[in-house]
Amino acid sequence: MLNGFVPFPPALAQQYREKGYWKDQSLAQEFDTVFHKFADRVALVDGDQQFTYAELDRLTTNLALNLLELGLKPLDRVVPTLPNVHEFVVLYFALQKIGAIPIAALVTHRYAEISQFVNLSSATTCVYPDTSGDFAFGAVIDRVQAEHPSLKFRLVLGEAGPGEHSLRDLIHRPATWPASALRDIQIDPTDPCIFQLSGGTTGIPKLIPRTNNDYAYNSKVAADVTELDAESVLLLVLPIAHNLPLACPGIQGFFFKGAKVVLHHNTRPMEMFELIQKHKVSHLKVVPALLIRLINDPSATDYDLSSLKVIQSGGQRMQPEVRAKTRSLIPGVFVQENFGMSEGTLMFVRASDPEVVKLETCGRPVCPDDEVLLLDDDGQEVPDGEVGELTVRGPYTLRGYFGVPEYNARQFTSDGFYRSGDLMRKHASGNYIVEGRKKDLINRGGEKISAEEVENLILMHAAVQNVACVPMPDEKMGEKMCAFVILKKGHDLNLGQLTAFLMEKEIAKFKFPERLEVLTDFPVSTFGKVSKKALGEWITEKIQTEQAIRSSAVAR
Repeated sequence: MLNGFVPFPPALAQQYREKGYWKDQSLAQEFDTVFHKFADRVALVDGDQQFTYAELDRLTTNLALNLLELGLKPLDRVVPTLPNVHEFVVLYFALQKIGAIPIAALVTHRYAEISQFVNLSSATTCVYPDTSGDFAFGAVIDRVQAEHPSLKFRLVLGEAGPGEHSLRDLIHRPATWPASALRDIQIDPTDPCIFQLSGGTTGIPKLIPRTNNDYAYNSKVAADVTELDAESVLLLVLPIAHNLPLACPGIQGFFFKGAKVVLHHNTRPMEMFELIQKHKVSHLKVVPALLIRLINDPSATDYDLSSLKVIQSGGQRMQPEVRAKTRSLIPGVFVQENFGMSEGTLMFVRASDPEVVKLETCGRPVCPDDEVLLLDDDGQEVPDGEVGELTVRGPYTLRGYFGVPEYNARQFTSDGFYRSGDLMRKHASGNYIVEGRKKDLINRGGEKISAEEVENLILMHAAVQNVACVPMPDEKMGEKMCAFVILKKGHDLNLGQLTAFLMEKEIAKFKFPERLEVLTDFPVSTFGKVSKKALGEWITEKIQTEQAIRSSAVAR
């Protein structure tokens, strides 16, 4: 067993096996069956390239053998920061075949995040593009490798330089090792097959171990609830390594059904519409901010979007008017609200739910053995209809973050329920309604930003005495970050200067504050702590006032 991994208790594990949730097969074994069963069907489309299940199997096997020859081993941790390209999919399944563990990093992550992931996991390998926009990864990986002796292998999507190996060469160069080398590898299905990332509030993301058993079930049950079949076609534009695009049901769930996945590397509406029309896309995954962009784009009516059957929305609550406008544009489409966490428990609205339930709730758990408690601050269950903290356990919900026993002691109850930090109440239908969160997170279009992480960096600025980062409402993104600062005497600071300073700290750009407010003092709670609630209410009211003034000026 991997040191730092918290396994499921034996009694519950046996229960999950007996009920058929766990098959005690590795993901490699699960998908070996899939690749052979659907061999001649198209599995993956990336631009003008398409791959059948048999071709995907051949490429992943070839890459896996070349990675073994390179020196990768079972349980090695790998940090891929790749865009939505087929090479990611090939890499992902190749790693499963050798029992290595990918970490769900993003192409938008920079030195601060990549260094953290390597440090937390003792990763042996980084996989990255040579460039992303105007950002070059090579120099960053140089620094990370110099700081972390565990990092031995560097795979680049592009031309390999000194100390690097070409990912494309490893995919396509015929392997010299025999296929039997893979058959000889014994993968424990109770071991992690991937580390997803938490949106943790402590400034350092936590690694979420998802096991072979639970992650396969996660995708299968999500696919069943989403009513997929072999003719389904998914357009995937959200970051490919996120839990929703990868496994809820995502790539894994669509592959389990023998369906097709179309990859695309950006969210430009016209390009998405073209792909929907060309490939007769039936399923689309969005966050509300993206769906708002799509339905308000003037070119939407120029394309045939009638193939769309399900638009699956997660990350934040969708406004009813967005759902209504979507259905007027695409009659008959089911805008499926869902709530999901990388830690496990998924809640989906069902197609059979009454309309009022679809409009008001985020769904209900996808598995009968998802155990849900809504607890008050004293750890007691609240009555139905009242707000409590979502606390869960089940056959695909983690039992502990990787390598942080002290943190786990706070985040899990004594009987293994995970304290999510999300506030919910139970609807009369049995579905659930999200009411907010206890965690100090800002949800920018589905990307969770730790306020504490950004605050700690801002406090390093020479002009800043104190800082508090809070969410502010945004019509498109749902929330953006507003940084409130108290400046040291005699200092000035504007948003441009703060942004330039944070650029130097090498964090992902989506974490940057998008508004700066300078105060002389912060409101405090009755306990003497900075009242972020009061700051949030203040900035919300100020934004509403500004919008009203602009509307009045336009009207005149």
